[in-house]
This record gives sequence, C-alpha cells and structure tokens, in this order.
Amino acid sequence: MAKCQTPGAAAEQKACNLLRKHGLKIRARNYQTRLGEIDIIAEDGDTLVFVEVRLRSNSAFGTPGESITTTKQQRILRASQHYLQKEKIGDTRPCRFDAICLTNAGALTNTNTQWIKDAFGASTGW
Repeated sequence: MAKCQTPGAAAEQKACNLLRKHGLKIRARNYQTRLGEIDIIAEDGDTLVFVEVRLRSNSAFGTPGESITTTKQQRILRASQHYLQKEKIGDTRPCRFDAICLTNAGALTNTNTQWIKDAFGASTGW
C-alpha cells in the first residue's frame, strides 16, 4: 500500500526536485531545533542555502511569500546559526536564504511555483 503524503511533505518534495533540477545538492531536510526549523538545507556551489517552503491552496489570504513574517525569518535565522555551529561550518562560507512558494487549486500536480532567491535580502545581515 502506498504511503500517503501530507500536502506540506509533497510541497517540500516538489521543492527538493526543483532545487536538484537546478544543480543544488540537498544536505538536510526538516532540520529542527528548539529555536526553529529549516525546511531544506542545500548547497549551490560554495553557497549554503537555507530554504523555506510555503504552500497555499489559494491567495485569498495572501501569497505564500507574504506568510513569511519577520518573526518566521528570525526563527529560520536562529536555526541556521545553530546548524552552522553544530556542523562546524565557519563564518566565511557564503549563505543564502531562499523561499519556494507554491500555490495550488487543490492538487499539487497543478501548482504555481515561485523560487525567490535571497528572499530575506539584507534583513539577515549575511
């Protein structure tokens, strides 16, 4: 019997597939600390990429990207700092925060996908 995937897990898988298609290497998924969670950690050449995946069934209450609040950004930033320390990755390694936003009309096979590179911009201080 096939394993049922939640919409969130299916969205993360679709995001991983997109990243791989563009040559990124997936290092970790669902990295959790008490400080926050990072959906996907990938490598884009020498750059370490922390990816937030957002799924919305429609944009009636805003776009998926708009749902990444300043508070959420801070939690991702703290979790990424924890990851860097845990993995003993020096502060000279370039890092980037991306968002992959998916909007669907009920089926992930028919999804509008937007990949926002450097989604947090200068707000991260990196």
